[in-house]
Amino acid sequence: MPNAGPSRKFDLEDRLVDFSVLMLKVADALPKTYAGQHLSGQLVRSGTSPALNYGEAQSGESRRDFIHKVKICLKELRESRVCMKIIDRSGLLKDHEFVLQGIAECNELIAIFVKSVQTAEANLRASK
Repeated sequence: MPNAGPSRKFDLEDRLVDFSVLMLKVADALPKTYAGQHLSGQLVRSGTSPALNYGEAQSGESRRDFIHKVKICLKELRESRVCMKIIDRSGLLKDHEFVLQGIAECNELIAIFVKSVQTAEANLRASK
């Protein structure tokens, strides 16, 4: 019997790709000033890194390698969040919607990765 409701599979990789695309949109919307260009470059690097590093984490060579790569994702997400806060508070963007959306999604992704690290570290300890 087919599913009555819409089936929406939670796919972290797709969320990270969507987050990367949003960060690219924010970066492209920044003015072509010195500050805008600097923050744009920073956001492009830190905002796309979590998706790329998560791809690497999925094929980690060991549980420790997986944990290390997930922590890199977490570090880059936190950097992206701070960068977006700077953009928001500086007034560089007149339309704050992309930035506020980005900060909200970043907060959710950080929470997911914090829990993932905690779970993976607990599993590592339990396997010893």
